[in-house]
Amino acid sequence: MPRHTAERSAPAVRRVRAAVGLLVAGCLAATGAAGGPPPARPAATTAGAPETGAAAGGGAVAAAVPAPAAAGGAPAAAGGYAVVALDQQAVAVLADGTRAGVPADALAVYLPGTRVPDPAAAHLAATLGSTPATDRAATPGAASTAGAAQEAWLADGTVPGAGGPYEDMARAALLDLHALDLGDGAVVAGWSAMWRYVWPRDAAFVAVALARTGHVEDALEVLGFLARVQEDDGSFQARYLPDASGPPDDRGTQTDGTGWSMWAAGLVLAEVPAAGRAPVAAALAPQVRASLTHATALLGADGLPPASPDYWEVPEDELTLGTAAPLVAGLEQAATVLAAAGDADGADAAAALAASSRSAVVATFAPAGWTRHADGAALDAASAFALAPFWSTPGDGAVAAWQASVPAMLRPTGGLAPGAGWRQDGVTWTPQTSLYAWVAAEQGDAAQARRWLDVLDAHRTPSGSIPEKILADGSPAAVAPLGWSAACALLALDALAP
Repeated sequence: MPRHTAERSAPAVRRVRAAVGLLVAGCLAATGAAGGPPPARPAATTAGAPETGAAAGGGAVAAAVPAPAAAGGAPAAAGGYAVVALDQQAVAVLADGTRAGVPADALAVYLPGTRVPDPAAAHLAATLGSTPATDRAATPGAASTAGAAQEAWLADGTVPGAGGPYEDMARAALLDLHALDLGDGAVVAGWSAMWRYVWPRDAAFVAVALARTGHVEDALEVLGFLARVQEDDGSFQARYLPDASGPPDDRGTQTDGTGWSMWAAGLVLAEVPAAGRAPVAAALAPQVRASLTHATALLGADGLPPASPDYWEVPEDELTLGTAAPLVAGLEQAATVLAAAGDADGADAAAALAASSRSAVVATFAPAGWTRHADGAALDAASAFALAPFWSTPGDGAVAAWQASVPAMLRPTGGLAPGAGWRQDGVTWTPQTSLYAWVAAEQGDAAQARRWLDVLDAHRTPSGSIPEKILADGSPAAVAPLGWSAACALLALDALAP
């Protein structure tokens, strides 16, 4: 376990540290000494970053990992490393049930086992001139009621990795997913303004994580949200407003959402007890059929969809593996859902389309080495999407390509970038790092899974949330928590369970 993992993993230690911080702040105020938080990091200096995380590749690596940069300030500009502020350290559940971002510099103290700010600690922090977890006043009784509700939600499911070194990270990730759920299945990607939307891709991963941790009803609500916002032709926009009224802008459709929504439907259905599976499948079937219809229209004579933005969230004029592979994964699961719903014809159509699409993707991307584009130029995190838990059987050579992608994507803290073609700015992206932890666990490579989990665990925010980014100096950065990263970390721990 990394040097700081144990310290980061103890909620009691964090509460004590916050209390000590409050006492120190009080002493400084009493003696007139200078106090206050350290200066804020400057805004990001790099351009073109996706607004949600991307996916990255893992595999067999040993001593090739560069040593972490020394603790302290961000690397000098001459080193080419990005400097990005931490937007917030968590999302709090307030006493009235609403959500609020917890400032990055806050001395955050929560009711034990929850994301509900302790009202006494928040009042003390404000009195002493420190930043509290929230400036919204709450009575102890109201906060206790909100905390009890969140504790009850957590107790309704399971905590993957319980009793092991990652239990605190798992509990925090579950609480973060609960905090990002705004009701009626609207789970936003993150809390910063440009992340406070529902991406079909991120929501799909969250639904699977919820289902596999015993929160099947919540998972079905997430899928229900996707069904409500699905376009008439079966497509999905890149992202949606959490009130389900439509997209926030004119980005347009994004093909990977079609694949991810069908894939999630199949994996969530698998967690429903067998006796109740048929009616759930019937409820999921309309959304899956609509996606199947859209996928059928998308695939050309060559069995491939047209170019579309994928998890990199940038325009594309060439087809990417990040668009093609999820469509195969989704079509395979569509066949499962429709068969369980009693729609034999639909299941047969989905299975046939999955097989032809898979053959086309393998024929196009395998000879190139499963790179981002079919030109062999740059390995990419999307190589993971041609393996379990996405494809029923791995694509030819995909395991080797996934393993080979790691060295080119490694970053100074030992985590991963979205792909070999990503800019060399020293930033670890946690969606890719957590994705590789899950894929490694699904391949039976527990050592690799723990390697990536260690990176995540050692670089969480003061509240314990997994941020979107980790800077070269080890600082958590950008939005925190990120739902996609929390979901993949939970799924990795679930897959590691005996």
